[in-house]
Amino acid sequence: MESPGPRARCPVQQQRARWERKRACTARELLETERRYQEQLGLVATYFLGILKAKGTLRPPERQTLFGPWELIYDASQELLPYLEGGYWGQGLEGFCRHLELYTQFAANAERSRTTLQEQLKKNKRFRRCVQLQEGRPEFEGLQLQDLLPLPLQRLQQYENLVVALAENTGPNSPDYQQLTRAARLISDTAQRVHTIGQKQKNDQHLQRVQALLSGRWAKGLTSGRWFLRQGWLLVVPPTGEPRPRMFFLFSDVLVMAKPRPPLHLLKSGTFACRALYPMAQCQLHKVFGHSGGPCGGLLSLSFPQEKLLLMSTDQEELSRWYHSLTLAISSQN
Repeated sequence: MESPGPRARCPVQQQRARWERKRACTARELLETERRYQEQLGLVATYFLGILKAKGTLRPPERQTLFGPWELIYDASQELLPYLEGGYWGQGLEGFCRHLELYTQFAANAERSRTTLQEQLKKNKRFRRCVQLQEGRPEFEGLQLQDLLPLPLQRLQQYENLVVALAENTGPNSPDYQQLTRAARLISDTAQRVHTIGQKQKNDQHLQRVQALLSGRWAKGLTSGRWFLRQGWLLVVPPTGEPRPRMFFLFSDVLVMAKPRPPLHLLKSGTFACRALYPMAQCQLHKVFGHSGGPCGGLLSLSFPQEKLLLMSTDQEELSRWYHSLTLAISSQN
């Protein structure tokens, strides 16, 4: 009977070798991307923030709103990079976590930053010329300021992916295992908070847009405190007569049926008059037909205590999307 060859390795050793290869690859990617990230932070800090500050092109409140805690985020990267270059991953990342609140602040300010940039580009000629001049520098490789401003939020997502991977491929007996595990948890928690902030900002944008479209006695303050899910045209099928097209706005707790204002209306052309509000908590939803996935569309039945709606779409995919969104709204209320 032959004995195992000298090169045979046990499964535990093979697994450790795989971990070590993945760890080395992830660490290298983290280091290389951090260098590039710091370079881009520095370019914005020097050629935009620094020059705007020196020339007084923007007042301090506007400059602060536009860039938020950019300089402090740049400082945090400058503090982290030497640790990564020296291979002190756990120590460097654990120390970096003290600055994660800056990313939450940056996210909370992101919508105001975008609005300020657009406003200043439109009305401030000196600012517009300064931005165009700096964007033309070869260092920016064709990127505009509006492309660079989301950089910290994009980097936070990279931090989460890379640091979690680094921690997962670090053995429990490694001296920096505990530090990397804590850093991965803290960065993931921050990324989740930032994601929630971003979702709320997008929802607020939708609510403002929808509120501007709606008019009538039910429309005032209708969108306050709600989550927008979808909108679109559906045909209302009455007990008798022809189906009537209506615009529907679905929120987390209510479905709004609206009728378009006449195109020649002097003041409210292009808006919709609210005709009915249906509470999702009291809704029972069924597909009457449209189960087959064919090209003929389908019909949805929505039952409420005082009324029953039959809604039709000639687009099968659109009907399915509405069914999914309505189901989500109903389940969120129940």
